Amino acid sequence: MPFSRSLTVVGCHAEGEVGDVITGGVLDVPGKTMFEKLVHMSTKKDHIRQLLLNEPRGRASMNTNLVLPPCDPRADAGFLIMESEEYAPMSGSNIICTTTVLLETGMIPMKEPITEVALDTAAGLVPVTAECEGGKCKNVEFNNVPSFVLELDYKVQVPGLGEISVDIAYGGMMYVLVDAGSVGLQVHNQQSRQLVEIGERIKRAVEASYTPIHPENSGITGFSVLAFTEPLNSEGDCKVSVNAVVVSPGRFDRSPCGTGTSARLAVLHARGEIKEGEIFKHRSILGTEFISRIRGTTQVGPYQAVLPTVKGRAWITSFKQVVLDSTDPFPEGFRVGDQWHMPPN
Repeated sequence: MPFSRSLTVVGCHAEGEVGDVITGGVLDVPGKTMFEKLVHMSTKKDHIRQLLLNEPRGRASMNTNLVLPPCDPRADAGFLIMESEEYAPMSGSNIICTTTVLLETGMIPMKEPITEVALDTAAGLVPVTAECEGGKCKNVEFNNVPSFVLELDYKVQVPGLGEISVDIAYGGMMYVLVDAGSVGLQVHNQQSRQLVEIGERIKRAVEASYTPIHPENSGITGFSVLAFTEPLNSEGDCKVSVNAVVVSPGRFDRSPCGTGTSARLAVLHARGEIKEGEIFKHRSILGTEFISRIRGTTQVGPYQAVLPTVKGRAWITSFKQVVLDSTDPFPEGFRVGDQWHMPPN
């Protein structure tokens, strides 16, 4: 058969968010660090991401993870996160998917009741603890990279909305956080269209006036994610909130979002609304949940930072061989405006 490309992929989702995992078909990528490998993929081999995430093989609302040998000798495996518009340095739902696939397929030996692994990401080394039973990952908990607030109550002029107030924080990706009520919205599926459209509009307005730069890696910059938040409530001994993360090109993260949860914890801690060790249950627009806490604090450059721990679940959905026929007219797929939010030129 005249296939010019064949990739082995395990389908997976974490609390609703698709995070498929490439387990075969790509050799190692040049780079001394995972971030260097990310840069190489994005500049030299982006056709792999395009092939898998664009139609007809992919769709806007999914991610794909590429398992690679680690650069950090402490890590059991490395992986790169390929999203709709970019390569994310870190992603909670994707690390939960990747860990589940690595363990449930035997690529990393599973130990019951607890398997501890360390994964090398472009944002740094992330230790992971998986609760395992009967050959399955019941849940995956990861110790995320330090997360911090760059700006609280940053004022920005948004076309059609006027001046609004946002928070800017890092949780493995750079986030704009907006109280949904402050722009007359609720995190509810019935308001999906307005949330996505207004979220993208706010994101572009913030981008035009503020450039976030990670103090320890200037390559981590810019905004591709915005979190609409609901107020914090209490349930028993836990703090609880709902959020909806708008991911470029203009769609929801189906999960509660791990890096978004980490950025939210940094903001809540900076405001004195959550203490170290308190349990924070973060819920998605689907009602799925990540359970998190602040395990400690640290300093990142000039910023006070929190150390977030986040726990969630993932399920394998398929085993597939994705191929590219050498005569296929769409070797990097295609996008059309009914599925891909395309802002006016």
